[in-house]
Amino acid sequence: MPLFWKPYKSDVTQFIDSLKSRDPQLEERQRQGRALLWDKELNRDDQKGYREAKVDQKPYVYSTKA
Repeated sequence: MPLFWKPYKSDVTQFIDSLKSRDPQLEERQRQGRALLWDKELNRDDQKGYREAKVDQKPYVYSTKA
C-alpha cells in the first residue's frame, strides 16, 4: 500500500459528517422522528381483522360496471 493512500470519502459522506459535527443532536432528533411514524408496536388482533376484512380488487379498476 503506498504511503500517500488515504481512505476515500464521497462528497455525500463528507456532507453528512459535517452536518453531524455542526449539530451533535441531529442523530437523536432523527431517531425521535422515526419513532413517531415507524417504530410502532403492532396489535396482532387488529392486523388479523384487517386481513379478514380485505375486499378483492376487480381486474379492471376503472370499469363503470358495479
